Amino acid sequence: MAKEEPRSASKDLQELQKKLSLLIDSFQNNSKVAAFVKSPLGQYLDRHPFLALSLLVFIVVSTVPVGFFLLLVVLTFVAALVGVILLEGLVISVGGLSLLCVLCGLGFISLAMSGTITVSYMIISSLINHWFSPR
Repeated sequence: MAKEEPRSASKDLQELQKKLSLLIDSFQNNSKVAAFVKSPLGQYLDRHPFLALSLLVFIVVSTVPVGFFLLLVVLTFVAALVGVILLEGLVISVGGLSLLCVLCGLGFISLAMSGTITVSYMIISSLINHWFSPR
């Protein structure tokens, strides 16, 4: 019984690997992705994967604060149409400074998360290689 469990786990891992490889192939065969990879920025990020991961994490994490800031800008614009022009400038200035502070903090957090993800990947892959290596 104990010998059957790793086999089913390895079959599950093989199925997962096949699904992930199909997903990666579909991304790589996309014309927009291929054009980006051939661009100078894409080539630079290909040579620096940690920077690419940090950039991806930063973009994903910063969408919510940027969305809130844009909502704040739209709402203050509507308020300015009603007649609160001075308040709009103050609120946008305070909101801009707040957004700057939040994005700086998210930049540091995304670097830390990228480091954690990279280290976790290295540890997990070495453990999987150790567990499923032929002996």
